[in-house]
Amino acid sequence: MLNVYLKESAQPAQACMIWMHGLGADAQDMAGLAAQPQFAHFPIRHVFLDAPVRSVTINGGMSMRAWYDILSLDIAVDEDKEGVLSAAKEIAAVIEEQKKTGFASQDIYLAGFSQGGAMALFTALHRHEPLAGVIALSAYLPLLNECRPTLPDTTPMFIANGRYDPIVQPAWTKECLQWLGSHGYNHVSRHEYPMEHTICLEEMDDLAHWLSLRLQEKGQ
Repeated sequence: MLNVYLKESAQPAQACMIWMHGLGADAQDMAGLAAQPQFAHFPIRHVFLDAPVRSVTINGGMSMRAWYDILSLDIAVDEDKEGVLSAAKEIAAVIEEQKKTGFASQDIYLAGFSQGGAMALFTALHRHEPLAGVIALSAYLPLLNECRPTLPDTTPMFIANGRYDPIVQPAWTKECLQWLGSHGYNHVSRHEYPMEHTICLEEMDDLAHWLSLRLQEKGQ
């Protein structure tokens, strides 16, 4: 079972956002992002997850929080399928728990940075129910060639990356976007910034604007 941390909004929450951190980080990393002033006024419950601690091959077998193992720098050739599927199952269980507290599936966002963004995309695409949206920052789609999406193709997505990212290469994000388009996912807000593997202020402003529009569309 994953560690789960909640941050309630100052007003009654009308939506729920589930955050997944990147490799080697933890839930507090995403909590710091969600605490930025751009997001303070939104009626959203933020849910932050800790990935399990596991050995990561590419880091010499060191133990750290990771949603799945990274076996090599060539993600298209060597992926931890079992780890990705296991993580998606655990994240899906968190979605179900939030539904039990009163949120409809269509009021739940999945969001993440790097490996966490990859899991947000993968988990969302295999949902049979609609989601409020998907936010993938400096991410890619794992198991892309095996993905059989069931998520409604009208789901809004915010996908952003750094133009000079040496970790999640821009080509991987581009491949993900092409895949989404070829599968009918055309409600994608695409952003690229002059940065490496990080998050910038302009990106947060753009995300806050996108989120504001999504909430307005739902009358929230």
